[in-house]
Amino acid sequence: MTEKIIYLNHIDPVLIYGINDIKLERIKNFFPKLKIVARGEIMKIAGDVSEVARFEEKINKVVEHFQKFNSLTEVQFEELFFNNSFEVSQAQENPDVIIYTTTGRQIKARNKTQKIMIEAAHENDLLFAIGPSGTGKTYMAIALAVRALKNREVRKIILTRPAVEAGEHLGFLPGDMKDKLDPYLQPLYDALHDMIPPKRLADYMEDNIIQIAPLAFMRGRTLDNAFVILDEAQNATVNQLKMFLTRMGANSKFVVTGDLTQIDLPNRRNSGLVHSQRILGGIHGIAIIKFEVADIVRHQLVKHIVQAYDKLQEEMQAENLAARIQREEMNSL
Repeated sequence: MTEKIIYLNHIDPVLIYGINDIKLERIKNFFPKLKIVARGEIMKIAGDVSEVARFEEKINKVVEHFQKFNSLTEVQFEELFFNNSFEVSQAQENPDVIIYTTTGRQIKARNKTQKIMIEAAHENDLLFAIGPSGTGKTYMAIALAVRALKNREVRKIILTRPAVEAGEHLGFLPGDMKDKLDPYLQPLYDALHDMIPPKRLADYMEDNIIQIAPLAFMRGRTLDNAFVILDEAQNATVNQLKMFLTRMGANSKFVVTGDLTQIDLPNRRNSGLVHSQRILGGIHGIAIIKFEVADIVRHQLVKHIVQAYDKLQEEMQAENLAARIQREEMNSL
């Protein structure tokens, strides 16, 4: 006789026990020699050593499947637990898939540049992903971070942004500092909610396994065993970006994303992203990936919108250059 406590690890118990414990009763009938007591995420099993081991193997397969694919249908549970078949899990294996969303959708590269970014993230500890909105830079970076956490390659994920828009205008917003800053960090929350079930995400954040904070909060820290993402890096100053990059600790992976056409700093030349790509290129262990308008994966109109704004900017730059040349010619007379 032996006893074993099994933790379902953030799985909604209803997926295992069924509504009104219908599936749990079937599980008990399937293992008549075991005493099974289930309370929330904890299952206590007692019985013959070999039977307990057989039960643990089956339930662990179910848990592993859910943690990998973020979904568990009735058919999948039936195959994994009762039919002693793991073909459902194996059939969904795909080396191109980074992770699965909470709805079971595959997250994988949607264009050539995203694929290059994924490969570069494997080979480098510091990665810059630069390009226009809608190319999936941040989303892919967070997917890579979540996979690294699930595979136990890192112990925590840290996501940060420079709250440039906030600046000295936070006072009018209600709530404490977190409430004031959360709107600027919402895109990061949205991506995480796509990839991690709500309860597990809440637990991760409560335990500081996943941290989201403005860039200023990074000062003085050493970030070991972490996957760290700086989003909207075009709005970090040279000194801020230097501060961020020098937080890198042992066994850490850093990804910096940004769009050089959306610099909100008073002086564009103060952008740390502009400065860093100029001085850090060519260093072993650092990769700089550049996305183009053709890589945009959002709504089809986004690509045309970006092209229209780029064209307008080029026209304005040409007009400014022509005016400057004309002034110089008049001054030389």
